[in-house]
Amino acid sequence: MLRHAAKRITGSGLAPTRWSAPAANRFYHERVVDHYNNPRNVGAFDKNDPTVGTGLVGAPACGDVMKLQIKVDEETGKITDACFKTFGCGSAIASSSVATEWVKGKQMEEVLSIKNTEIAKHLSLPPVKLHCSMLAEDAIKAAVKDYETKRGKAVASTTDKAAEA
Repeated sequence: MLRHAAKRITGSGLAPTRWSAPAANRFYHERVVDHYNNPRNVGAFDKNDPTVGTGLVGAPACGDVMKLQIKVDEETGKITDACFKTFGCGSAIASSSVATEWVKGKQMEEVLSIKNTEIAKHLSLPPVKLHCSMLAEDAIKAAVKDYETKRGKAVASTTDKAAEA
């Protein structure tokens, strides 16, 4: 009987699939809980697509891994779509989700100005979770760099073909 009462009090033995709102609100801001429970833009693009930039970053200290991808309109340089896959805590997933929302519709140069402090402030992340917003900033920069590297190779191969002709 004592064991049964202890399980009821502590909640052990229960396997929740999502954070319960009252418990989550004690630790995380409602925006974190919302983006964790309803993440935006989860998925992946073909990494070999020349219009896609992929940023893969991780935090060895906590084990979070974040892959953020952008799809760029080559004519305008505007990011037309973004997606992510993140293995990590709720704050990492929420940071990824917010980052993909913020980069859509913006120019490449513009997204490089998105700072981790802005993401952290928007999500009201506690100091111990600031590394999650840093991962999101790093993933954006890595995706832009990957796209620009691909674009540079594409321009170089086009120039080489033109020189051969």
